[in-house]
Amino acid sequence: MCKRTSFSIIGGGGFRANYFLRIAKALPDLFRVSGMVVRNEAKGKTLEQQWNIRTYRTLLELLEEETPDFVVVSVNPEACANYLLQLAELQLPALAETPPAPDLEGLILLHENLTTKGAKVQVAEQYPFHPIQQARLSMINSGRLGKVTEATVSISHFYHGVSLLRKMLHVGFENAEISGKQFQSSLVHGPSRAGYPTEEKITIAPRDLCWIDFGDKLGIYDFTQDQHRSWIRSNHLSVRGERGEIDDNHVNLLKDYKTPLHIDLKRINKGEFENQEGYFLYGILAGEDWVYENPFIPARLYDDEIAIATCLLKMADYIQGGPSFYSLREASQDHYLGMMMKKAIETGERIKTVHQPWSK
Repeated sequence: MCKRTSFSIIGGGGFRANYFLRIAKALPDLFRVSGMVVRNEAKGKTLEQQWNIRTYRTLLELLEEETPDFVVVSVNPEACANYLLQLAELQLPALAETPPAPDLEGLILLHENLTTKGAKVQVAEQYPFHPIQQARLSMINSGRLGKVTEATVSISHFYHGVSLLRKMLHVGFENAEISGKQFQSSLVHGPSRAGYPTEEKITIAPRDLCWIDFGDKLGIYDFTQDQHRSWIRSNHLSVRGERGEIDDNHVNLLKDYKTPLHIDLKRINKGEFENQEGYFLYGILAGEDWVYENPFIPARLYDDEIAIATCLLKMADYIQGGPSFYSLREASQDHYLGMMMKKAIETGERIKTVHQPWSK
């Protein structure tokens, strides 16, 4: 664990900004919110009463009163890029929302003005830090699957899905050939960011499929709109190596060429049945081995919050000289591949990616 870290938030308490507020409230020994930039005064006053924090109309007003260790930029991609440039001029470390810029031109601009000049910027891509993804990566990194050559991700949209594919395949900035297709299907409308459905309604849900060929490795992307919130469409991830595979929470391995092993990734939760330790995820076991241990026990956080809290924890370490955990270069590559996947779907063409400035 690290010492208590203070961070400010730029953003009006939207869906994403609320994550950081909830996490700081649940982990007061680790994090403190050092004010928020909220342009709308009425909205700011509401947030002050709700979260017991101070809000300011501009970044400069905030910095006159607050001294954060870093700033979380939780706004739309267009505004995010502008704030990142402003924070770099002020020599303030920044944790950016995903994606950090809306298009290729914006990504290149950030690379030229931030990365090449050594700005302290990381991006809050939480999906690889979900407990189950950390458990799967632990199995991959152990070498027990052998050389991994294929991964299928059906969990979240474009750049989020790409970030998982590249992690599982151990792919860096290699070029790829991308094919894509969209299929339309009907299903009963389910939950959304706005909340639970209030009536039964049939909706048309586009399903995007892409094949990303890295030459010696294949990534398959499969995502239906709002799948990650749906009650009737499952998330799925599989990884295949020469000595085994991960199929969601099941692992097939070889002890030797004639001895197969079949292991489940088992979540260990406290607070179930007669257990009175509190209610939280303790960790994930693969057989008798821990492949993930929750660093935030006994806080009552769900998996997405655990993952974003991990980004905050790694950011606190990064600004003290620790390693990069998801740089602008990584975020730009994932967003670039995501945009090329969209192009492949829309045009029906086989798209060849090219090296971008951040890949050199």
